[in-house]
Amino acid sequence: MKDKLIAQEKKENLLKYYRQMLEIRSFEEKVMELLSRNVVQGGSHLYAGEEAVAVGACAAIRQDDYITSTHRGHGHCLAKGGKLPIMLAELLGKSTGYNRGRGGSLHIADLGSGNLGANGIVGGGIPIANGAALSIKMRKTDQVVLCFFGDGAINTGAFHEALNMGAVWSLPVIYICENNLYGMSGAVSRVCAVKDLAIRAVAYNIPQAIVDGMDALAVKNAVSQAVERARAGKGPTLIECKTYRYYGHSRSDPRVYRTKEEEEFWREKDPIQQFRRRLLENQVATQEELKEIDALVAQEIAEAEKFALESPYPSPEALYEGVYVE
Repeated sequence: MKDKLIAQEKKENLLKYYRQMLEIRSFEEKVMELLSRNVVQGGSHLYAGEEAVAVGACAAIRQDDYITSTHRGHGHCLAKGGKLPIMLAELLGKSTGYNRGRGGSLHIADLGSGNLGANGIVGGGIPIANGAALSIKMRKTDQVVLCFFGDGAINTGAFHEALNMGAVWSLPVIYICENNLYGMSGAVSRVCAVKDLAIRAVAYNIPQAIVDGMDALAVKNAVSQAVERARAGKGPTLIECKTYRYYGHSRSDPRVYRTKEEEEFWREKDPIQQFRRRLLENQVATQEELKEIDALVAQEIAEAEKFALESPYPSPEALYEGVYVE
């Protein structure tokens, strides 16, 4: 049977989505390697396993649209147009990074691509998304904002206040909950009385959608519908993407709260391998074409690592650059 979502897409777009997901996965694996060697210092929260959400969602918007990100934001940055070398340089604290080495993993922003920034505060990006959406209404453009947050943010006051405000003001924002089942080590089933988090949209009289967060095209389809609604002035939507993070919350997390069986179950649903099989089964691409992309991404990662390692650290003289007050 023909894959309907595959059939709706151009080949060049499908190969782009595959490449983007592979870039994110390969980047995160490189970061983990550098963390283990203490080349990357401090905390870093990896996005491996969740690639389909960022790639699918960002495929549904335009270059002039905005996103707000989270502490697990490398995938969002790349999917919105971020560059591998500049991202890795930022993680290494180098002056060639997106924030000149001052932001690190948790605070990468790229205003040029519409990425309003990652955020070290759980749920901290949600009211920022509302602010950006309000500016869109005031400027009378048809832009939208994608607001990414994890299941851990679903019980914060910022979530409820922002969704209420977004609904009352009909803001052009799509709230995207990346439900990877755990907030740090706490299972969402232990902190929420509802199975499907998207049902909370009912309280604010806005549409909801629940989607397989391991399927990039399913995510794109759901987000595209919400984007169309937002551009038409009909307000926000809450989308819950059910996904899974492969690594622990951070590098200090041994994942003792998860079973090996659970991890294996989700690995079998791997978004990249699943997408690769669909491309082959639907004769969109050949093994040779996909291997070429694999090799290209491996080369990109190697070049990004070289760039980041060889880049200089910020000079002491640059300490006060970028501050608001002399």
